Formats: sequence, structure tokens, C-alpha cells
Amino acid sequence: MPGEQTIPGEQPGPGEQTGPGGPGSMVERYLERLVALDWAAMAACLSEDVVRVGPFGDTYTPRDTYVAYLTELMPSLPGYAMRIDRVLHSGAASVVELTETIDAGGNPVVTPEVLVFDLADDGRIAHIAIYIQRLGEVPRLPPRRGGRGDG
Repeated sequence: MPGEQTIPGEQPGPGEQTGPGGPGSMVERYLERLVALDWAAMAACLSEDVVRVGPFGDTYTPRDTYVAYLTELMPSLPGYAMRIDRVLHSGAASVVELTETIDAGGNPVVTPEVLVFDLADDGRIAHIAIYIQRLGEVPRLPPRRGGRGDG
């Protein structure tokens, strides 16, 4: 579709709404500039008082503190790659399903994530919440006792 924006090498997913000035263009630009390590352009997507809440409750605010964290972290991730799987927009909120991969001693470590973005009135990102999915062996739950279906 004319005017659509995607992360380089990625195709828009089904139902993805993008485009210059569209509801998700700021979020998509933020992700694109993050992967490119273009800190100034990435920072311009963020409100001065942005709050980023990570998957372990780690919080970075305001913008300068968050950008400093990313400028130290991102270049240190060996073989970093991001794949955007789905982008959904509703009003001033966007949800991005993505996969991040890093190289750990020649072995790729894949982390599926969902990022929830809230935009400020000026269209810049005001809040980012990050949720991760843990891959690997599913822990066994202890047998249920006394519950329905136990006989």
C-alpha cells in the first residue's frame, strides 16, 4: 500500500495500519530508529517524561535516562535482530508483537515480546510497557488434589 512504513526487511502484517501521520507512525519510527541505533531520531519519538516499564518491573524515566540506558545496552547485544510480527493501533495506543534475537556464543536466543505504547497529546510516545514470553521447557504443575475432576 502506498506510503506504508515498515522496519527494513519486514513486510506489514495482516491488519497492520501504518503510514505517514497515521496512528502508529511514531511507534514504527521509534522501533526503526532503535534498531538503527539512531539515538537522536529515536529520542525525538519520545515525550520528555516518557515512562518505560520493562518485563521485570524495571522502570526508566524521563527520556534522557531511558535513552542513556538504551545507548549503553543496545550496542552490547551481539547479533541483535528484531522482527515485527504484528502491529495494532487503537486511538492513542499501539500494541506491537515482535521477536528479538541475540547471539549467545553462536546460539541464537529468541525472545517473543509484546510492547504496549501510549501516545501523548502531541503524538510522541509517553509510556512503553514490555511483556516477554519465556521459551523453553514448560514447568510441570503438581497434581491437583480435591479439585473438580479428581473423582
